[in-house]
Amino acid sequence: MNSVRVLVRQAASSTIRRSIVPRRAIHASPASKSDALFVHRDTPDNNAKIPFEFNTENKKRIEEIVKKYPPQYKKAAIMPLLDLGQRQHGFTSLSVMNEVARLLEVPPMRVYEVATFYTMYNRQPVGKYFLQLCTTTPCQLGGCGSTKILDTITEQLKIQPGETTKDGLFTLVEVECAGACVNAPVMAINDDYYEDLTPETTKKLLDNLQDGKPIKAGPQSGRHTCEPAPGVYTTLNEEPYGPGFKVRSDL
Repeated sequence: MNSVRVLVRQAASSTIRRSIVPRRAIHASPASKSDALFVHRDTPDNNAKIPFEFNTENKKRIEEIVKKYPPQYKKAAIMPLLDLGQRQHGFTSLSVMNEVARLLEVPPMRVYEVATFYTMYNRQPVGKYFLQLCTTTPCQLGGCGSTKILDTITEQLKIQPGETTKDGLFTLVEVECAGACVNAPVMAINDDYYEDLTPETTKKLLDNLQDGKPIKAGPQSGRHTCEPAPGVYTTLNEEPYGPGFKVRSDL
């Protein structure tokens, strides 16, 4: 009798093992982490106890901005007021956000939501020159490629993306599509674009900034804007066809 029970148990155990579906390993690419946190962490230079008030000039600008919106929709001015605060204070601190919320009579959370969504608002201090290098596919493929530009910057400034130089002069970040693909590679320095970059022109830009010399925005290749440069930035190598190309003559 015992031997029968043993056989039944073994058969049942074997059936259960066969019915269990083995786990399938699912491949996932590594998480890409942002340079900034979406949550706030108090620091000595960024906390609610640090007072902030718009200066007289910006108060006048705020009055003009708010006039553009109906009284019940003053919250629509959150973005331009945050931009003013960042330009005055150097970055969009918690105190700046709280002051914008107070002026527009909205809950602070409404302002936090905007500031954490748009990457144009720097919620941590940045250097005097804010370098935003586009490393999206067109800039990686255009010209010499943004990878060489990134290597040039990190080698010269001794910082990595998301870091600031010890002298507080430069902050470097990677950004997604700057919208100037025809002039790739592209880097924004503060409010201006510097395009058609090469390792040599990039180094010259950084040298001039370090020496306090002026730099010229726009293409660094000699182009005025994004006009084709014969043999370099165009695929038009012959006379273009005119009107009526491949159209029936009897139409």
